Amino acid sequence: MAAHLSSGRVNLTALREAGRRELREFLDKCAGSKAIVWDEYLTGPFGLIAQYSLLKEHEVEKMFTLKPGRLPPADVKNIIFFVRPKLELMDIITDNVLREDRGRSPQRDFHILFVPRRSLLCEQWLKEQGVLGSFIHREQYSLDLIPFDGDLLSMESESAFKECYLESDQTSLYHAAKGLMTLQALYGTIPQIFGKGDCARHVANMMIRMKREFPGSQNSVFPVFDTLLLLDRNVDLLTPLATQLTYEGLIDEIYGIQNTYVKLPPEKFAPKKQGEGGKDLPTEPKKLQLNSAEELYAEIRDKNFNAVGSVLSKKAKIISAAFEERHHAKTVGEIKQFVSQLPHMQAARSSLANHTSIAELIKDITTSEDFFDNLTVEQEFMSGIDTDKVNNYIEDCIAQKHPLIKILRLVCLQSVCNSGLKQKVLDHYKREILQTYGYEHILTLNNLEKAGLLKPQTGGRNNYPTIRKTLRLWMDDVNEQNPNDISYVYSGYAPLSVRLAQLLARPGWRSIEEVLKMLPGPHFEERQQLPTGLQKKRQHGENRVTLVFFLGGVTYAEIAALRFLSQMEDGGTEYIIATTKLINGTTWIKSLMEKLEPAPF
Repeated sequence: MAAHLSSGRVNLTALREAGRRELREFLDKCAGSKAIVWDEYLTGPFGLIAQYSLLKEHEVEKMFTLKPGRLPPADVKNIIFFVRPKLELMDIITDNVLREDRGRSPQRDFHILFVPRRSLLCEQWLKEQGVLGSFIHREQYSLDLIPFDGDLLSMESESAFKECYLESDQTSLYHAAKGLMTLQALYGTIPQIFGKGDCARHVANMMIRMKREFPGSQNSVFPVFDTLLLLDRNVDLLTPLATQLTYEGLIDEIYGIQNTYVKLPPEKFAPKKQGEGGKDLPTEPKKLQLNSAEELYAEIRDKNFNAVGSVLSKKAKIISAAFEERHHAKTVGEIKQFVSQLPHMQAARSSLANHTSIAELIKDITTSEDFFDNLTVEQEFMSGIDTDKVNNYIEDCIAQKHPLIKILRLVCLQSVCNSGLKQKVLDHYKREILQTYGYEHILTLNNLEKAGLLKPQTGGRNNYPTIRKTLRLWMDDVNEQNPNDISYVYSGYAPLSVRLAQLLARPGWRSIEEVLKMLPGPHFEERQQLPTGLQKKRQHGENRVTLVFFLGGVTYAEIAALRFLSQMEDGGTEYIIATTKLINGTTWIKSLMEKLEPAPF
């Protein structure tokens, strides 16, 4: 089931197993039949750790979604709430428990499992509501880093960026540090820690403190990772705002990938039968899982979308040639061999059909005039053209009332590429947005300013051109088909975050000290002492393994760029990626949006 987790340089199945073990232990504490009441947001992440079959083995008979009112009838002995420690969810649980029919027999036992941490505030709240005593077991399940793929871990904490940068709430940083301690317990102490940004500094400090406070956590596991690189999202605010141009990035931009699953319009996936025309088209969205367990997807996911078509047509020829082989199978042995390959060939054919359909859906959008115009403006900003004046295309889009998020992404991109906008340009945009989309968005604009995405230029100096030139963020001669640089993931723009990782590996950050000072937050290096006998002797030609942790979110295009660096012949470094959340420009801006609700009278 999880073979794709162990295919990379670091076997992430061990992390998934640890999570499953902890879950089983908790379920076994609640003896007898069980029903789980889920905080809906947790069902996706949990699905990556444990399937329903595992829950069933431990007497879980029913599953419900947490909602106000009475709990649905279920003939079980235990009701277990799986929830995030949020007060609004405690109100719903209180309602559920108080409406429970105390007269029923036998009585049901209540338990609560907080994910990823127990919260005193929530328990106090339940106590004030008079229901805390109803729970027999109150425990926590530390679901910090969830393995998404062979080289990808995510905390799936959707509000991490907003909490860190707008609310100065460092809870998610504590969870990140805890997750890293768990990783070190399984995969050995990471000898070198590099970081850039305030949040990175906090996480490193917490890790060092946790290690000091729990001396027993010093383990005798041979270190798998050589380096940990902690990067704040606000060190590179530009990358998520731009439209990703890899296959996986575009699927996420257009349809949204949730916990490795994507829902697609069903029309393209209906089986075509002769002569029936278009009747009985399915109406349910087509749900597909996307990870490297699927051979074809693993091959095309990180390619620039313009290079995907040729791979798909090549694959189609190979598969049809393989099916043709059956006509040449004469002897029993040959027929037997063909039959044994059949399941694999049929899976390959169905995978090809799915990805051809997805590519067609994406192509309809990427060939549209609007997509092209939007991309042209983005690329002009990123290459430093006209970033300091009001942009005509953005004005036209506002006048035509295009989706607000699209406008905000472009305006923020312009602001970041100009180290802030001149006051009169900024005021003009704000006025246009508020007059067109409504004054309730004033809070959103304020949030974007606080986060550093949409701000006035201070000190009258634009540092972006210097950063762009020194880090080679814009490449004119990009090769999308056979790339030789990470800039292929945005067809010209090299993600700043990944460039920092690349330069850290070779020649080291000392070569870019000046630019690092221009980017927000401190940069630092820490070393963790390894117990004697665990120092690594590198074999000749063996690659280093670096864990890059993005605090505040990472895009699929950045992941593709890091995978590209891992595969480079003379790269010398392989990357594993961890993040607080997988994001794209739309979900990221959405997490910062706030709507003023009209007063209820």
